[in-house]
Amino acid sequence: MYFDAANELGSVLAKRSISLVYGGSNIGLMGAVAKAVHKHGGSVIGVIPQTIHARGIAYDTADELIITRDLRERKGVMEARADAFVTLAGGFGTLEEVVEVITLKQLQTHTKPIILLNTGGFYDPLITLFEHFYVQRFAKPDQRQLYYVAPDVGSAFAYLDGYAPPQIENKWF
Repeated sequence: MYFDAANELGSVLAKRSISLVYGGSNIGLMGAVAKAVHKHGGSVIGVIPQTIHARGIAYDTADELIITRDLRERKGVMEARADAFVTLAGGFGTLEEVVEVITLKQLQTHTKPIILLNTGGFYDPLITLFEHFYVQRFAKPDQRQLYYVAPDVGSAFAYLDGYAPPQIENKWF
């Protein structure tokens, strides 16, 4: 199920001539996305920290492979090069990265679309936590507009097609 979504995402990116900017590995869901992008004639830009590159899991056939000092530099390069953020199912690193780009958008340092690809309801517990933030007044309800929860790849691209940066009020109460 997760790999099916990853392959579909890569295929659609390539067919729409959208370059993939991602973490640069050849494994996992994002490795599958990169391979699907290439399989369908698209462009792949990998951004990988030296320590992970040294482990031999870089997607060396990327059209451009940027090797950074560390994860912090990698995130900066990816944030600067990406036009949107689509988050597939993942672990702690994925969670940390998506929460950071949501926070940066909340602080109005960017207005790029952020999508949680909620394959099989993977992100339902996180959305429940976010709803808890709103109920407990640790976030304002209009900040739901900072991200979009897509049930599938088609919905993600429909959102991107109609995307206009939301007007979010100041984060502080």
